[in-house]
Amino acid sequence: MPETSRTPARPSVADTLRDIATRFAAAGIPDPRVDAELLLAHVLSTSRGGVQAAAIRGDRLDEDAVVELPGLVDRRCAREPLQHLTGVAPFRSLELAVGPGVFVPRPETEMVAQLAIDALAAAASPSPVAVDLGTGSGAIALALATEVPRARVYAAENSVEAFIWAKDNAARIGAENLTLAFVDLADAFPELDGTVSVVASNPPYVPDDAIPRDPEVQRYDPPAALYGGPDGLDAVRVLSRVGLRLAHPGGTIVIEHGEWQGAAIRDILAADGWRAAATHPDLTTRDRATTAIRP
Repeated sequence: MPETSRTPARPSVADTLRDIATRFAAAGIPDPRVDAELLLAHVLSTSRGGVQAAAIRGDRLDEDAVVELPGLVDRRCAREPLQHLTGVAPFRSLELAVGPGVFVPRPETEMVAQLAIDALAAAASPSPVAVDLGTGSGAIALALATEVPRARVYAAENSVEAFIWAKDNAARIGAENLTLAFVDLADAFPELDGTVSVVASNPPYVPDDAIPRDPEVQRYDPPAALYGGPDGLDAVRVLSRVGLRLAHPGGTIVIEHGEWQGAAIRDILAADGWRAAATHPDLTTRDRATTAIRP
């Protein structure tokens, strides 16, 4: 009887997920199963839920996935950010394009955006103005523009690489009420002086001599988006003064920061003349943002 060649069976989604999650756990990735599901969803052009359903059904990988997946798994095990591999980062209801040269938006910043959105939505003006200083990928600005569509939102960025990402995200999402400007934070939008209801920012706030814990941050996030001087608060000092220039009386400033910096930022804001400075925890109960009101 003649010999016949047989094509090896393609691996199942369930087995692949288990194997990837095991490798990710060994590499020290904090949520190995979640990252495995998201990476496989990217390769299979489906959602995380779609991957979970495929695993339950006993589906097998297609040939393209068998070829593409190993290299991506190796890169993630080397702690390249998952968002660099998939090219996108979820942020609230948005999906933002990200990659080398721009800070990857984190889930905790969604709470910072919520504080800004709440203040903007409560503004009395029929067309309130918001400014996002140091917008990076455009995350906070685009959340403001899409969730408070009656507002006019302005975003400033002074990194060429990050500005390109922000422009791409604004074009893809189509927020016509958003204006982007390539400008230094200190010089941003003098034409808006005294008219802004909300000034928001996720500035660089890591002290210069600190070493970020996560390899994804240490190796891949742009240093200009991380480091904020000896105490991490150089940009915050500028933000406070610029915010006073931009905001109208009763306007709000919202600043993201590290969990240990709330008291120092309240002191900076109070010394500059802001009122009712308050620090707010994120969903993990860590202090994450400080707000204040323009007198």
